Amino acid sequence: MTLLSARGLTRHFGGLRAVDGVDFDLESGRIHALIGPNGAGKTTFVSLLCGRIPVQSGSITFAGQDITRLPAHERVARGIAYTFQITSIYANLSVFDNVALPVQRRGSRTLAADTMAALDRVGLAGLAGQTAGTLAYGHQRLLEIAMGLALSPRLLILDEPTQGLALSEIDGFKALVRSVIPETTVLLIEHNMDVVMDLAETITVLNFGQTLASGSPAAIRANPAVQAAYLGGGHA
Repeated sequence: MTLLSARGLTRHFGGLRAVDGVDFDLESGRIHALIGPNGAGKTTFVSLLCGRIPVQSGSITFAGQDITRLPAHERVARGIAYTFQITSIYANLSVFDNVALPVQRRGSRTLAADTMAALDRVGLAGLAGQTAGTLAYGHQRLLEIAMGLALSPRLLILDEPTQGLALSEIDGFKALVRSVIPETTVLLIEHNMDVVMDLAETITVLNFGQTLASGSPAAIRANPAVQAAYLGGGHA
């Protein structure tokens, strides 16, 4: 089943065609990766999907409903959670309170238990009382993922989630992402190609704001156009 579908999605900034007529389908209960060179339009594209930036033309449907003009908070309410490329935690609040806010937002009646469960899932339960801004950068990224998971989303969009993670933390991250499937669908924007190839069932490649290719990891790896634009260009 298709959970999210975009058709002709377009967003220009002056003369820059950041997203230029992109068609995109996200299958429910799967891990789908979005890759491409720096400046390919990846973050702009997912910002259109989650409502942080308005669409100029094209349409977006989610769970069969048109969400093209819905504001970001309405999309969150419908089950879309987006973790940012740059951490967006509440630095002055405790780790616990950062996660308690989204748990509260979805109307949980077991606030403390659900908050600790989300922290435990990312391995931060032992740091619940610590001020979030004092965490190591990699732990801040994991906290942000916990905040996303605390919303019990149908779609979790992860923008460069392994940035700042130590090598020893990446295996745990991959296990975490696999653990949310199939209840949650994951869209992964990631430069670490080992992570992408290991996790994703489908990969879409953007280049100059347009879809260059979409397919299985094996098909993407073997695609000459992708090799020329990205995989062979030192961006991996």
